[in-house]
Amino acid sequence: MDHKDTYKTITAPSKEVLFKDKNSKFFGFSFPVTNEEEVKQIIDQLKKRHHSARHWCYAWQIGTETIRYRSNDDGEPSNSAGQPIYGQIQSFDVTNILIVVVRYFGGVKLGVGGLINAYRTSAQLALENSNIIEKTINIDFIIIFEYKDMNKVMRIIKEHNLNITKQELELNCKIHISVRKKLADKIKPIFSPLYEIKIERLD
Repeated sequence: MDHKDTYKTITAPSKEVLFKDKNSKFFGFSFPVTNEEEVKQIIDQLKKRHHSARHWCYAWQIGTETIRYRSNDDGEPSNSAGQPIYGQIQSFDVTNILIVVVRYFGGVKLGVGGLINAYRTSAQLALENSNIIEKTINIDFIIIFEYKDMNKVMRIIKEHNLNITKQELELNCKIHISVRKKLADKIKPIFSPLYEIKIERLD
């Protein structure tokens, strides 16, 4: 069973990087993303900003345990742009990321080998200019209890240093906690002595 419960991602968009080959200019960018809607918005913005470019090729990967990804050659020869960009996402082992390489054509054809090299290098430069961090994969739980049990619940949360993400403290209290994946199996037993308290995993 895979107990890997960390993943690497970037914290902020990278600075624009530039790679040149035979008068063609390739501008590389990386962006943190969590859904396809964000991907679409970023690409639309780049197309506005670089409206005179010839190609906006990209690759993205989203997810930690269930991975979704896509690469797009945007009119370049098949697999000469999107795939080399995606290859860099894999080799840097990052996820929740979009890399876009914007190409201004310089009048000289580079051939498929030249294109693969240019898109791969631009993606690599964008990643090298990104702040890559490691995060934990977390599982969320909800603890449901009556107000009178508040102190007991809070004591356990403090003792085990659990991360509260949301609380609704009314007559029937609910506290949401987020726990690192490899510790998730230990959570329910901690609360089991308090039989009046319900704890459920949120998937």
